[in-house]
Amino acid sequence: MIAMAAEPLDQFGHDVWWVILVKTVLIFVILVLLTLFNIWWERRVVARMQHRIGPNVHGPFGLLQSLADGVKLALKEDLTPKAADKVVFLIAPVLATVPAFVTFAVIPFGPTVNFFGQETPLQLTDMPVAVLFVMAIASIGIYGIVLGGWSSGSTYSLLGGLRSSAQMISYEVAMGLALVAVFLYAGSMSTSQIVDAQDDLWFGLILAPSFVIYVIAMIGETNRAPFDLPEAEGELVGGFHTEYSSLKFALFFLAEYINMATVSALATTLFLGGWHAPFWIDHVWAGANEGYWPVLWFFGKVLFFIFIFIWLRGSLPRLRYDQFMAFGWKRLIPIALVWIVAVATIRSISLEGGIDRRWLLIGIGALAVVFVVLFFIGDSQEETDEVEAVATPGGFPVPPMPAGGAVRGAAQPLTFENRSPITEPVAATRSAGEEI
Repeated sequence: MIAMAAEPLDQFGHDVWWVILVKTVLIFVILVLLTLFNIWWERRVVARMQHRIGPNVHGPFGLLQSLADGVKLALKEDLTPKAADKVVFLIAPVLATVPAFVTFAVIPFGPTVNFFGQETPLQLTDMPVAVLFVMAIASIGIYGIVLGGWSSGSTYSLLGGLRSSAQMISYEVAMGLALVAVFLYAGSMSTSQIVDAQDDLWFGLILAPSFVIYVIAMIGETNRAPFDLPEAEGELVGGFHTEYSSLKFALFFLAEYINMATVSALATTLFLGGWHAPFWIDHVWAGANEGYWPVLWFFGKVLFFIFIFIWLRGSLPRLRYDQFMAFGWKRLIPIALVWIVAVATIRSISLEGGIDRRWLLIGIGALAVVFVVLFFIGDSQEETDEVEAVATPGGFPVPPMPAGGAVRGAAQPLTFENRSPITEPVAATRSAGEEI
C-alpha cells in the first residue's frame, strides 16, 4: 500500500507575517524570472532544431534578450481601438495574469526548512482541497481571454476568444478526470500530502494513462502549439490579443508563460513526486531530500515539462479546430472515464484484502489493449464515414452534406455562359466555351 502523508496540514498557517511576505515576493520574482528564462530557452531550443543560432548578443549566451524585448515592448505606443469597451479592454489582461500567479500559492517547492531562523515549509499555504483550488483559480483566467476578445470590437479577436474558451473548458474536463486517479491513490487533495504519498513510487509510473491524458490536456489548455488554434495567424491574425499592444499585450504574454509553469508544476507535484529527488537518488544520498536541495529537483522537473512544450512547438503542425475538439470530447474524456472506473475497482479490491499481482497485471494489459483498439477503430470509422468530395466538371471539389443532400451554392464551372464581370477580362483571353 502506498504510504500516506506523514506531515499534517497543521504545519501551515502559523508563519509570522514577514515570512509570509518574503515567500509571496519570492514566488512572484521566481515566476517573472522563470518567464524571461523560458522565452530565451524556447528561442534557443527552436533555433537549434532549425539549425539557426538564436539570441546570443545581449548578455552571456543572450540571456538578457528577453529583458531587452520586454523593455522594448513596454516602450511601444499603447493603442486602444475606437470600437473597444475601454474598461473591459483594460481589465481583461489583468484578469488573465493575476490567477496565473495565485495558483502557485499551494505548490510545494520543498520540505520544512530553517528560513532565517524560522521553521517553515517551502510552500506558501496548503488546504485539504488544494488541487481543486488550483483548477478553480486557473479557470478564472478564461474570463480574461474571453473578455479581451469580446471587448476589442474586432471579429478576429472575438473568434479567437471563443475558440480559446471552448478548448480550455473542454480540456479542463479531461484534465480534471485525469486527476481523480491521483486522488484515489493518495487519499487526499492536498498538494503536500500527495507529494508525501509518492515517497516510494511516483504516480506517473503506476498511473501512466492518467499521466499521458494530463500532459495532452495541459498542452491544449495553455493554447500552445500544436493546439495554438486561438492564435492561428493564418486564420485570426493573432487571436484574442490581436488589438492589444504595449504592456497590455505583455500581460497576456506573461500569463501564457506562467500558465505553462503552473501546469508543469502541477504535473510535477501530482505525477513525478514533487520535490523528491529523481531516480531515487535519496537511496544512495541521505541528504538529497533535505534542506534546499529539493528546490533544485522540483525546478528540474518543471523545466523538463517546459522543454516538452518547446519540443512539440518546434516539431508538430497545427491541427484543424474540429479535429482538436473531437479529440478532446471523443477520445480523452471517454478514455479517462474508463480508466477512473478501472483504478477505483483495483484500488477498492487491493484495500479490502489484496489481489494477485499476476491478475492485476493481466487486467491492466487488457485495458491498455482495449484503449488502443478503441482509439484506432474510432479513427478508421471516421475516415470511412467521410464522403468523398464531388468535383463538378470544370469547378472545384465540393463535399456534400452529411445526409447526402445537395450543397447550397455548390461551385459551378466558370465558362463564358456564367462568367461574372470580374472574370470577364480573364475569360476574354480564352477561346469561346473553354473552361477556366
